[in-house]
Amino acid sequence: MRVPLSWLREYVDLPAVTAHEVAEKLTAAGLKLEAVTSYGHDVKNVVVGEVLSVEELEGFKKPIRHCQVEVGEAAPRQIVCGATNFTAGDRVPVVLPGGVLPGGFEVGARKTYGRLSEGMICSERELGLGDDHSGIMVLPEGTPIGADVVELLGLREDVIELEITPDIGYALSIRGVAREAATAFGVAFRDPADVSPPIESGPSYPASIADPTACDRFVLREIHGFDPHAPSPFWLRARLTRAGMRPVSLAVDVTNYVMLELGQPLHAFDATRLTGEIVVRRAQPGEKLETLDHVVRALNPEDVLITDGSGAISMAGTMGGLHTEISGESTDIVIEAAHFSASGIARMSRRHNLVSEASKRFERGVDRELPLYASWRAVQLLAELGGGTIQPGVTHAAIEVEPVRVSMPSGHPGAVAGMTYDRRTVVRRLEQVGCTVTEGAVAPAGGLAARLAVTGDDMLTVTPPSWRPDLTDPNDLAEEVIRLEGYENLPSILPAAPAGAGLTEGQRLRRRVGRALAAAGYVETLAYPFVGERDFDNLQLPADDARRRAVRLANPLSEDEPLMRTTLLPGLLKTLVRNVGRGFGDVALFEAGLVYRPSADAPAKAPVLGVERRPAADELASIENALPAQPMRVAVVLAGELQRSGWWGKGQAATWADAVEAARTVAREAGVSLQVRADRHEPWHPGRCAALYAGETLVGHAGELHPRVAEAYGLPPRTCAMELELTRLEAVLPGPAQAPAVSAYPVATQDVALIVGAAVPVAEVEVALREGAGELLESIRLFDVYTGAQAGEGNKSLAYTLRFRAADRTLTVEETTAARDAAVALAGERTGARLRGA
Repeated sequence: MRVPLSWLREYVDLPAVTAHEVAEKLTAAGLKLEAVTSYGHDVKNVVVGEVLSVEELEGFKKPIRHCQVEVGEAAPRQIVCGATNFTAGDRVPVVLPGGVLPGGFEVGARKTYGRLSEGMICSERELGLGDDHSGIMVLPEGTPIGADVVELLGLREDVIELEITPDIGYALSIRGVAREAATAFGVAFRDPADVSPPIESGPSYPASIADPTACDRFVLREIHGFDPHAPSPFWLRARLTRAGMRPVSLAVDVTNYVMLELGQPLHAFDATRLTGEIVVRRAQPGEKLETLDHVVRALNPEDVLITDGSGAISMAGTMGGLHTEISGESTDIVIEAAHFSASGIARMSRRHNLVSEASKRFERGVDRELPLYASWRAVQLLAELGGGTIQPGVTHAAIEVEPVRVSMPSGHPGAVAGMTYDRRTVVRRLEQVGCTVTEGAVAPAGGLAARLAVTGDDMLTVTPPSWRPDLTDPNDLAEEVIRLEGYENLPSILPAAPAGAGLTEGQRLRRRVGRALAAAGYVETLAYPFVGERDFDNLQLPADDARRRAVRLANPLSEDEPLMRTTLLPGLLKTLVRNVGRGFGDVALFEAGLVYRPSADAPAKAPVLGVERRPAADELASIENALPAQPMRVAVVLAGELQRSGWWGKGQAATWADAVEAARTVAREAGVSLQVRADRHEPWHPGRCAALYAGETLVGHAGELHPRVAEAYGLPPRTCAMELELTRLEAVLPGPAQAPAVSAYPVATQDVALIVGAAVPVAEVEVALREGAGELLESIRLFDVYTGAQAGEGNKSLAYTLRFRAADRTLTVEETTAARDAAVALAGERTGARLRGA
């Protein structure tokens, strides 16, 4: 909502403050400021001139005119102009040499087209009054020659732009913002809706309401003999332009002006195109309407329509029909003002993807009492500015509506704010909003009001004003008191921390995992949890893969990604591609987050339960059954060099082994030892894929991605990835994390080299050595793999360092040798390993 400050001052006796100071007060009152824009403050030396003579210059490709213009000085000015819409005797705005137009454009005297031009005759766009640049702006006859155009047309203006949230629709009007400004400054407010329509002398154009759920008030007034060619006055066009609306014609401009001023949308019908009684109803099956934007719309049975004998003539509160629009020949006009269902207009607007200034206001709630006054204000302006006669009578169809009454203890606002407001303050602030406050309580209707409505002297009954349909609950009233008293006055009090609360073991694990991966060189990312079928195809998932069974969003942000993710990899791979595309080729990323895995027998949609009672156990079970499983996972992707090249030597490219090591990093934080087994699992390369087990529980996979996956996503060759399910890892946690015991006794080291078959997994050898070495083994590390001639054909040599240490003594050579021999023996028994050289 754009609010010109001069318009605001018409209804509020503001002190001598700037637009920024007004904006600060409105912001403190709860309105969100977007911007403060100043217009015309740089404009100078623009005056009214009278064209004395016009000479047409020949020999040019376009019309060029040399004009003599009287500007109130001793001698007329010579000005060259290319516009042709004015003649001798017209009064026009002229910027003299040395003058400045909006935007800092300075005008001087210069020779052009062979003649001297001492200034410039201006169009509306050049003066910043609109977009019209088709010709010169011709001023009304009798405008004083030499008068300052800046003052005459009100070019200097400050505009406050506010973002209006859905709960304060009343602020989508000068009337609403003026009321807030008057309260904020503690000054008088003059209601622009305070007009006095004549006493009703009978109906105007016949109308009725067929569906009370769609409309509860419908008002029509007529004006005949209107001059359709009458121009909108400059002050009206300037205000509309400053408020962000484009002037169209006098009839349209007046309806828009009243809407901006009062907040009541209006519509003008050509009375000669109406047939029969006007009826407000819902649409009928198969009904269509061609709207003002020349689109033929198929109507939904829930749409709210204004109809006559010919059928639909307007989508109520949204857009009028083309057949009954006013034109350049319309002399008899019917002005419509109504109070439509906010939810009905909102649904219709979204259903047809048709948002208008009127629908914005109706869906937020307008003042039910305004139609009578706004329609009278509109016909008055039309008669005053465009001639014509206001027809006696008014059509007023109305459905009786019970006013809202809310019971609230006077101490409730203070309880919400955490401070004390006395009873007098609460009543005064609610009355400033426009509420009527009485003692005692009304019968509670349920909800919060019912819980607060206890009898006693402390209770207040509050009737909100008609322009505040958002005030329906004690908390709404509390918010009004708190914001008017000042949010800045609320005390800052830290909540008391409950004793015994803290992070769960699972939460601690997730934090440790994040820190460990970051310390290992990975960068955390957060991707959108949405994927599409194309992602499953790019991952080369089989048709029967469980990861293809995904939850579909009812209202997805993108039709390309309508599914909830079942794996973390698509988001990470897309982030990797984006980084590589921006020149970062060496990338290591990780993400920890939920995936969504619906069961095979889950219903397509969760049941929607009412709120009038607590759900029964079977109803809660049905909701639970419809929800997908949401395990926590962690995944990494790597590409390029894991260890960078430099002056110190060649770097090391990321390989499948680094992805496996990332999984071990995660497992170490859980105090779990992973077993690595060869596997075939999409999207990994079938020969470079490892299944990760914690005991006998499969917790994830790691390795190099399949070349087809890399090609589908545009990834660098040999990109590696790991995905591990933290939820499964939590299930096998040995218990709360313990600080490692540190022995003061020295370590004993034994190296061992084993010959095994080339197909024997290294992980199996390591598991056997670890189990055979017993409790004295502190750590084991593979430091060499050899496949040369000395290992024998079809064999490989694995060299390990075994570190032994006891917590209570220094180990002897015999103890460490015996532990090493036991480890070798078990490895030989399980994998066929033998000591190298033996």
